[in-house]
Order: sequence, then C-alpha cells, then structure tokens
Amino acid sequence: MAERILNITNGDCAVEVLTRAGQPGDWLPWRDILHEGPVPDGLDLTGLSVLRARFISERGWAPLEQADFEVRDAWLAQCGEYDRIRLWFEHDLYDQLQLLQILDWLAAHPPSVPVTLLTLDDYLGTASPELVERYLEAERPVSAAQLGLAQVAWAAFRADTPERWAGLLDADTGALPFFDGAVRRLLEEYPQPHTGLSRTAYHALSLIGQGEDTFGPLFGEVQNTEERRFMGDLGFRWLLHNLSDGEEPLLVTDSELPAWQVDPAQRFQLTAKGRLVLAGQASAGDLMIRNRWIGGVHLRPDRFWEWDAATGRLQASTLRPAPVS
Repeated sequence: MAERILNITNGDCAVEVLTRAGQPGDWLPWRDILHEGPVPDGLDLTGLSVLRARFISERGWAPLEQADFEVRDAWLAQCGEYDRIRLWFEHDLYDQLQLLQILDWLAAHPPSVPVTLLTLDDYLGTASPELVERYLEAERPVSAAQLGLAQVAWAAFRADTPERWAGLLDADTGALPFFDGAVRRLLEEYPQPHTGLSRTAYHALSLIGQGEDTFGPLFGEVQNTEERRFMGDLGFRWLLHNLSDGEEPLLVTDSELPAWQVDPAQRFQLTAKGRLVLAGQASAGDLMIRNRWIGGVHLRPDRFWEWDAATGRLQASTLRPAPVS
C-alpha cells in the first residue's frame, strides 16, 4: 500500500505547482495572511480561526468564510490518520509565520506519525518539477528544537507588546534557518522614527515620488526592494488606500475604487504632506497606526512602537499633540 502523506503548505498556488510536479498525497493549503490583522493571544486554534476568517472577509481579500477555516482545522486535527505529515514552506515572512502556527500546534498536539519539513530559499509558486525534486533532498524530520523555537516565537508574535518578538533577534533561532530574517522584516513594518512610515510604505512613497505612479509597475518595483517577497497585491492596495485617506493624506489617486479592488492602471501622486513625510519633516504615524494590528499588538495613538532599523532599537511612543499656535 502506498504511503499516505498529508502535505501542508502556504496556499493554493503552491498546491497546484507541487501536484503538477507529481508529488503524492493529500494537500492542505494554510491560506492565512498572518502578517496582516489581529492574531491576539488567549484564543485556541478554533477561536483564532473565527477571528481570522472575519478579518479576511471584512477586508474583501478572499472568498474565505468561517466554514473554510473549520474544514482546514478539522483536517489538521486528523493529521495523525496519515502515515506521514510533510510541511512545505518558503523563506519569506508570509510562510514563516504560517510555519510557526502549525509547528506550535503540532508541539501541543504531537501526532503519532513522522513529521518532516522542507524549508525553501525560493518560491514554490514558480518552481519547476525539476526544482521540486531537488528540494526534496533537503527534507528532514521536524526536530524538538524546531518545535520548541516555534512555541516561543508564536507566543512572542501573539503577545500584546512587541518586545518579546524583537528579543528573538538576540536568541538562537538557527533551528529554523530563515526565521531570523522574518523577525527582522516584521519589525520593519512598525513605524519608523521621524517619518512614521513602515518599510513598505517608505519604498512605495519614494517610488511614487520618482515617477513610478501606476499601481501595477509600482507593486512590482516595491517587490524588487524585498530580499524575500511576502506581500500580495491586495495587502499593498490596502496600504495605499490608508495612505490616501484621512484629513491629511500622503497620496491622491485618480480612482475611487474600494480598498479591496486592484486596478493595475490606477495612478497615485504625492500630496504636499507626503513630500514632507518623505523628507523627514513630518510624520505619517497617524495613518500608519490607524486601527492596525501586527500579530497580537494593537497599535493605537496612545500606545504604539517605532522600529529604528539602523540602530535595531524598538521604542514605545504616543502621538504628540499638535503645538498650540
């Protein structure tokens, strides 16, 4: 009888590529954008899935409903009925957070069957069948060190302040070889000192200021600034929507599309405030923290954090009231 394998990976695109490459077994795509929206502590997998399904649905990002998460979680709960569980995950922030969640669950619910891991320094969605075969040479059993690191890191990600997450930069994270980069990249999504922009927002505004003002090419150029691409076009579109909103927006656009709709031809221009922010003469903090979550951290005007990538320093902050003239 053929070995029954449960393959767990990042999404439907990876499933399609790996199936086409002839990899055997059943496929469970994880389908969650964990670097966007709330992932608070205090909820079990079921409770967190309810919250995540509601968030994704309200954003209009995918036709995912609570029932889809229930099916996913039930399948995971039955993983011990297979002969082996095989985890396929990439090196980028999107995948590394999914991997943490799954390893944390497996640590708390150890299956009676072997679990193996393939962590890749490339993107499954563009892999050829020949490349997939080469990746299989790196397959290894999941170790106790990997499970332990995942438990610590997943708890840090879900904490309501980011100090524990930042502290992972000083910890030994070698058990998961690409995780250190994911820790740093998530911290770069916190507001920067002086400008209040995240790394992604800063690159977007800079490119628009240089004339790359059309959504499709702009998104491509922002992706090119990434060592490990992780953000989809819908998340990027939502960011530009936020920067175009409010009493003092940083951008204006030629279209009134809803925030969840992508038009590659949509164009953006910097406002006077946007130019000041880029020059470090004003802050975008009010736009970057508006009802925003990073893992378990809820950024609010009276309670948020800035990350200085140059010094590696995390600083608690509040929005300063405008001076009285």
